[in-house]
Amino acid sequence: MAKFNVFSAQHYKFGSDLWDPSHRFETSWLLPPWILFAIRAAISLYAFTVTFFIIGWELSGHNGLSASDVRKSFSFFTILCYWGICFYFLIASLHTFSYALHGGTPLLNRFPRPLQALHYLFYSTITTFPFLVTIVYWSILYSRFNSTFSLWSNISQHGLNSAFGLFEILFTRINPAPWIHLLWLIILLACYLGLAYVTYATKGYYVYNFLNPNSPNNVMGVDGEEENIGGVGKGAVVGYVFGIAAAICIIFCVVKGLTALRKWVTETKMERKGRFYAGREMGYGDVELETQRVWEK
Repeated sequence: MAKFNVFSAQHYKFGSDLWDPSHRFETSWLLPPWILFAIRAAISLYAFTVTFFIIGWELSGHNGLSASDVRKSFSFFTILCYWGICFYFLIASLHTFSYALHGGTPLLNRFPRPLQALHYLFYSTITTFPFLVTIVYWSILYSRFNSTFSLWSNISQHGLNSAFGLFEILFTRINPAPWIHLLWLIILLACYLGLAYVTYATKGYYVYNFLNPNSPNNVMGVDGEEENIGGVGKGAVVGYVFGIAAAICIIFCVVKGLTALRKWVTETKMERKGRFYAGREMGYGDVELETQRVWEK
């Protein structure tokens, strides 16, 4: 196996080899194409429903919320990731539909190579970032739910998000992500960190308190409990930033290992190569047999 070299130019090319000839992005080792399409479409529909219901709830003034909260939401990593889930499953369901409809070359295989590579990176984001969101929320940000709406919305955005990502990992045939995706995930997190501080510079508030470098300022809240209305300190901010960077590295490695394990168990041990159009044993598109791709060498 060739060693991964982050400085090698080949890892930054979109590639010239054949793209996904056995339709891994559109098929499952367990589910028929139409069922996979239905589940992906249902997840997308649910995620969009959650997103727009929350927007409508806030615009209507419930629980002291307002249009200002809607505008602020676009600076939250959780919300941006959930929008990603909405659109990923919509796009993935369309690709599966294009294959399930006639069994020919799927829509994704007809795209320009840059869009194919970006779709693969899109897959990596929705199978890693949701777990990061879930871990950070329940370990750092969680506070008691004060309404049924708060309970439902937070479980949807900080619990089911990871379940959706886990579905893609366990039930599709997509190969383990290439190592270069880890670099791009870190770059995306760095870009978000910049967005968080741009938000503070332009709007005057920190999206997350653990990014506030000011000293802690604990006061007694109206409920009789101590509340920090200050920051966490510069040292703590640095610790949180590097901690999150380390977390995404660990999550990526775990997901990559879990995907490789799923592929080995289902394809090598169980000999389930996939569920294809009309019960075929192998995908029938422009090419029938899968070849080794650049990221599998």
